[in-house]
Amino acid sequence: MPAPDPGPPPQRPSPGDRIALSPEWISAQRENEARTHRPLYVALAVLGALALLCVPLWPLRVLPGPVVFGSWMACAAVALPIAVALLQGRRVTRERLRAEERRLESERSARERDLRERQEEHARAYDEWQTRKRAYEAQPRWYGVRPPEGAQAVAVVGGEDAGWSALVTTVGASVLRVGGDLTVLDLSGRGTAAELCALVKRSAVVPRVWVLPADLQRMNLGTNLGADQRARILASLASAADADADIDADETLLLRLLEVLGPQSGVATLLGGLRVLSTPPDDPGGDADPALGLVPADRRAELRARCGSDRGVRERAWELERHLAPFEGVGRRAGEEPYAQVKVIATDRTLGEVSARAYGTYTVAALSELLELRAARAQAPARPWQHTIVVAGAEALPPHDLDRLGETASAAGAGMVLLFREVPEDAEHWLRGAGRLPVIMRQPTAAAAARMLPVLLGPGGAQEAQAGPRGAPVLRMHRLTEVIGEALRESVADGYVGDTAEDVTAPVSMRNAAASLAPLDLARHIRTATTWGRTTAQAAGIGGEASGEQERAEDVLSDHRADVHGLRTLPPTAMVLPGAEGPVLADANPGILTLPTATLSTVDDVPEAASAAEAPAQPRGAAAQEEPPPNLGPPPERLDWRTADKG
Repeated sequence: MPAPDPGPPPQRPSPGDRIALSPEWISAQRENEARTHRPLYVALAVLGALALLCVPLWPLRVLPGPVVFGSWMACAAVALPIAVALLQGRRVTRERLRAEERRLESERSARERDLRERQEEHARAYDEWQTRKRAYEAQPRWYGVRPPEGAQAVAVVGGEDAGWSALVTTVGASVLRVGGDLTVLDLSGRGTAAELCALVKRSAVVPRVWVLPADLQRMNLGTNLGADQRARILASLASAADADADIDADETLLLRLLEVLGPQSGVATLLGGLRVLSTPPDDPGGDADPALGLVPADRRAELRARCGSDRGVRERAWELERHLAPFEGVGRRAGEEPYAQVKVIATDRTLGEVSARAYGTYTVAALSELLELRAARAQAPARPWQHTIVVAGAEALPPHDLDRLGETASAAGAGMVLLFREVPEDAEHWLRGAGRLPVIMRQPTAAAAARMLPVLLGPGGAQEAQAGPRGAPVLRMHRLTEVIGEALRESVADGYVGDTAEDVTAPVSMRNAAASLAPLDLARHIRTATTWGRTTAQAAGIGGEASGEQERAEDVLSDHRADVHGLRTLPPTAMVLPGAEGPVLADANPGILTLPTATLSTVDDVPEAASAAEAPAQPRGAAAQEEPPPNLGPPPERLDWRTADKG
């Protein structure tokens, strides 16, 4: 995630308590005034009492009138300054209250200015936080993994049927997206490409599926080539069954047979020619042999004269006939079929290892010849990976046939994805060197995992990882990778006979190829047509993926160490591949493409997320023109239509 989590929004500054004259302070001032003036009030009371006492004493003749009048004047003279002092004290108290009010008003003004400045600063900080928040929420969380520039082959080591099914479907989805060609050779004995076929059909493209040996007579792969190409294909087939065979001598022998019998002769006719070479001319039971009946009598003598009739030729012809006999009916019922964008050649699960190796070798050899012809006829270099070849169960094929397929694919601009349960020693060069991308999935044994550590970490990193878990790199794994992979671990189809209830029933125009597929249509088809898409949509609530919500990485990510134990306990769809800064963990689940936080681009292709998060906020004037400013005060009063002026 290039844009980091911006955290909680900045706290809005709140105004403090309103400053006003405290009633307690006013009461204290009044009490202080009363306490200060209390002696003066007592003096006034005494003077008033004396003046009142003199009033009755004058009529009673106790005091003469002048004395009473003098007493009144004396009391008045004394009371007058006391009254002035009282008035001045009251005036001082009022001035003190007014001064305090002026001071509080000045303080209120200063506080309001400070609050206004803090609110403006908060508005700017809130705009910046909103920019970072939008960049954080809008950025994808799942990115695509693309082979590096110049990579021509991807070698996947390890994995189970579920992981292979997910990977083949994901590769097929990317090929459909750009309108490329895809050829899948499935030697696993399971329906590894069954989910891919369902996706292709949902995309209104008809895939061509050949399940061997049931569809051997319908398969026209390699049957319409020239004599040289067919001789090389059949010689490679014989060499796969007999490691001690001389492939050049077999190719020469088969080529001579085709020259005599005709370049377009079927395998059954070739078997008859081999029977002619392996049968002595004076054999009394030769006329009753149905295989010999496929070759005219005049051609038999020509074959023996052209190829020889010594014991070595007879023995080799017998061995070739034995190895080629399972392919007697290849292409016999094949008609003119249109071009197919997606082709799947699979072996039945009832076949043994030897038979699967033979069918796979024939397919690989035929593909090599076709790619060589395409490279020779191409007038301009093809776009890399425009044609993708996936081989599931590549460890069953002879190493030299795989190498030749890699050479012809490189010359034709095609990309290869080889899936090995465990890489043989003579095929380890597929994991190293230029143009190779190794990908590690769940390893079957600890020894196999230890062999893969140097591929990921290098010799020094592998030694540190094997020395202890602290030296192993830590991979961050999403909970969806763990949950979906384990949920669909046993859901791989046993074959390619699909359920008709899941076929497309809408009146959609089916076609043999599509130029390209829109990303939204591709995501919709994955969600509806594949088990991976449906299950991922149901479990997308993990980590807020369904609604696009972003949770903390600690809530949805866990640590997984890239050591021997870690490679053996990878989820079925998890893949580990070397990166510039260490191992990178990826997920082969095609259902991830249906998530709102997924993108078909790589991390290097979308640097806008990080730049948008680091971009400064716009000025308040510019931001106000695009969107309303953040709420800095109480909400406005809600309008009431009943009180609105209807005029």
